[in-house]
Amino acid sequence: MNKNQAVMDITEIQKILPHRYPFLLVDKVLELEEGKKIIAVKNVTFNEPFFLGHFPDAPVMPGVLLLEALAQAAGILLMKFRDLDNKLPFFMSMDKVKFRNPVRPGDVLRLEIDVIRDGKLFSKVHGKAIIEPDIPAAEGDLTAGILDKDKTLRK
Repeated sequence: MNKNQAVMDITEIQKILPHRYPFLLVDKVLELEEGKKIIAVKNVTFNEPFFLGHFPDAPVMPGVLLLEALAQAAGILLMKFRDLDNKLPFFMSMDKVKFRNPVRPGDVLRLEIDVIRDGKLFSKVHGKAIIEPDIPAAEGDLTAGILDKDKTLRK
């Protein structure tokens, strides 16, 4: 298979993740191995709404959105092979996070997630955001929870 050919396109991603524009930060999935790893892609364009304020004269993707993109890739991996009815993936925590290089308009981010621990409710992964072809942007350990939609609503 061509290394840039998607195993999941944006339509399939939207069936798993609840996110929509401008908060859907994964464009396609290149590799997916149940319970082990995912490699996804985020194409960073100048049209991203966050570049209007971060920073207009020197646009840089906010680090927190790099982590969100990694968390979304992890959510796809953790949700793809589970019963999706009434469930949502939630980004719960981050550890050992490092920001290495700024992400700018025109960059292509490769989001690599490796599972450290896959639990029924909570899972821990190690994620790397890499600017193609091989420039590290960010990495860290993330914990995600798979929660019932009903339990996430405040009463």
